[in-house]
This record gives sequence, structure tokens and C-alpha cells, in this order.
Amino acid sequence: MAVAALVIYLLGLVLAFGWRSVVQRRRTGDSGLRLAAGASGTVAWWAKVAFIAALLLGFAGPVAGIAGVAPVRILDHGWLQVGGVVLAVGGVLATLAAQVAMGASWRVGVDPAERTALVTTGAFALVRNPIFSAMGVTSLGLMLMVPNVIAIAATAVLVLSVQVQVRAVEEPYLVGVHGTAYVAYASRVGRFVPRLGVMRAPHAHGRQS
Repeated sequence: MAVAALVIYLLGLVLAFGWRSVVQRRRTGDSGLRLAAGASGTVAWWAKVAFIAALLLGFAGPVAGIAGVAPVRILDHGWLQVGGVVLAVGGVLATLAAQVAMGASWRVGVDPAERTALVTTGAFALVRNPIFSAMGVTSLGLMLMVPNVIAIAATAVLVLSVQVQVRAVEEPYLVGVHGTAYVAYASRVGRFVPRLGVMRAPHAHGRQS
């Protein structure tokens, strides 16, 4: 199962970052990659570092399983591993579908000086960050396939990095770019899960749940 997890993980990376950026460049002339992390020590920088750490841990989890690192016993069940395969494969497909739905607005990272169209249809009508949600599902699936401490850490660090990136970097950027249009959208659509994490305040600087 560890080998299968590694194959799914690597395929997901190639499709989500490699293939998608190639398609984006062919269609728009821009790869969509905004990889600058900002000044060292800033929130954006830490979010980027944590995300990279999550990617490395995501790779290390299956490799550790292949090397014989013991799984966490409470999660070491065949039916959970089968469920993990379904979640991992479904998460990869959902990630790609959400990326495609963004069209020309798809980006990896944020350029504060850039202005892109606000996408609110398709998967984005259900949650505001379906790509990150799908990546979380993929990571959870891989963790269930190879439930060792490294894979568990990969999922935890991914969730942490995404929360920081979205709350502290992307949402302030989107409010600044789209103003009341984004606030209205965020007031009715959940952050990562439908109906959870909506903006409660009717103005751009209100509290969020």
C-alpha cells in the first residue's frame, strides 16, 4: 500500500503543479506560479515554509512506509486503507477539477500587485477554497493508506499551512482586490467546508468565524 500511496502522491504533484502550469502557460502565456515567499519571518513566509514542509513530509510518509516504519496501530486496518485509496484518488481528481474551474485566474501563491477575476461558480459556489479542501482530502487519504507518524504529521502541517495562507494572506488580498464583492461571496460560502468559515460581518474588515 505504501508504494501505491507514493505513486498517487507523485502523480498528484505532477498533475497539480506541473501539468496545470503548462496548460496555463499555453492558454494565457503565464504559468500561474507565484512562488515568492515574501520577506523572511513574515506570516506569508512562514505559511510558504510550512506548505513546503508539508509537501516534503507527504513524500516522506510513503517512503518511510516502504522502508518499514511501523504504522500507528489504531489506524492500521485494511478497510481504512481502502477508504484511503478512494479519498486520495478522489482528492487528486477534485484538485484538478477545481484548478481547471479557476481558468485564467488560477495561481499558486499571491502577487499583491496582481488583479484577477473572482471565481464563484462550480466548486467555488460550495466552498471558497476547493483546491485546498481537495488537497486536504488527498493528504488524509494518503495518511490512511500509510498511517505512520510522518504521514500523520504531513496532514497536520498541511492543514496548518493552508489555514495560515488563506486567513492571513489570501483573504486580505481578495478583500483588497474585490472589496464588497468578495465579502458578499464570503458571507454565504464556507472557507473549506460548506457553510463553515463564512464572514459574519457585512463589511470588509469584520470578524470571520
